[in-house]
Amino acid sequence: MASDPSGDDMAVSAAELQDLLLSTAGIEEFLQKMADLAAVRVTDGLSCGITLRPNGRPLTVASSDELAATMDEVQYGIDKGPCLHSMRTGEVVSVPDTAGEPRWAGFEVRAAAHGVRSSLSIPLIAEDQQIGALNLYAPVAEAFGPAELRRAEGFAATAAGALALSMRQAEQADLTEQLRAALASRAVIDQALGVIMAQERCTAARAFEILRSASQNRNVKLREVAASIVTSISGAPPQQGPVFRDR
Repeated sequence: MASDPSGDDMAVSAAELQDLLLSTAGIEEFLQKMADLAAVRVTDGLSCGITLRPNGRPLTVASSDELAATMDEVQYGIDKGPCLHSMRTGEVVSVPDTAGEPRWAGFEVRAAAHGVRSSLSIPLIAEDQQIGALNLYAPVAEAFGPAELRRAEGFAATAAGALALSMRQAEQADLTEQLRAALASRAVIDQALGVIMAQERCTAARAFEILRSASQNRNVKLREVAASIVTSISGAPPQQGPVFRDR
């Protein structure tokens, strides 16, 4: 087993997770790297799965190997086990020896079938919200003593904060894409209004009424009607207009 964790150990993990946030391309890659890191940071020879509830149902969003993913899925299939218990209650769940584990009927048999002798599930809590669980599986019994437990809890606390930040970044990216789409639509509509104003010799307000009536009568989105007007005049799709640009 790895040596007793120190403050330096936790500082290294925090630094590594911060580096992952900065270097990974998106939340999926970040989660995968986080699972890989957890599997080697707590002690040797572990498998790690990260469970979240994106749609209210448990889902393994990343795993260090196939064993971790399989063990998580085993518990989803029987709707019980240390992973689900930790996620549902916010409690740390340690299984010193799966061979003698009585709490979840059926789990111990399936764990043995996959060569898992002990496990540790740590809740992922960020901003007072339970967002998932970090699940560690070992091929030997008693793999998680006090030192490994402290190391796992420290890693999970840091990981939960990093994960919450990564999720906010993903939400912000979605919002940026929505704003880009909105600006592009507005640009197309403005181009169509210019065409209508020139053809009808009318004000912008009147041009918009004409465009909206066409949209309603055809049961077609305003942007699509606008695009068809611009294309019919120019012979080419409309320019998308100004968008946000990454610096």
